[in-house]
Amino acid sequence: MLRILQITLLCFVLVAGISAISESETIYEILQANGLPVGIFPKGVRGFNFDDKTGRFSVYLNQSCDAKYETELHYDTNITGTIGYAKIVDLSGISAQELFLWLPVKGIRVDVPSSGLIFFDVGVVKKQYSLSLFETSRDCVAVRGVNKVQSWMFPLYQVDQTLGRDII
Repeated sequence: MLRILQITLLCFVLVAGISAISESETIYEILQANGLPVGIFPKGVRGFNFDDKTGRFSVYLNQSCDAKYETELHYDTNITGTIGYAKIVDLSGISAQELFLWLPVKGIRVDVPSSGLIFFDVGVVKKQYSLSLFETSRDCVAVRGVNKVQSWMFPLYQVDQTLGRDII
């Protein structure tokens, strides 16, 4: 009887330890465990929810922001989707700039990690980027509504946020 009690207690401790480990995981660690690069999300994630069973997640940022990769990505304050191995589907809250248009990113996938490519599904087009661009999380520059309107009105005129100068 004592032996059964010891085994039951050991199982309880192991399960509690595993639960505590999964609760302390970051969204970046979850991305890596699923074959995705950590740089998909910018620095400054203030919180997230993740369901192990369904893969559904929500990521929360302090404010909307833009991050510069090959093109610019816009992140809303709330980002949701479903993580599967090497892919995110049903994505909302991320947009990619193409010329002067902002297109919603509906999914992200890494077909073959050795190819060095990551694909962003922006509706009718799949944007291809170098996987190395997303190896680390980028700083995200807060979005001011005025700049977003200006980028729609004047697609060739923008302000370089890092250097504070106009670019034409």
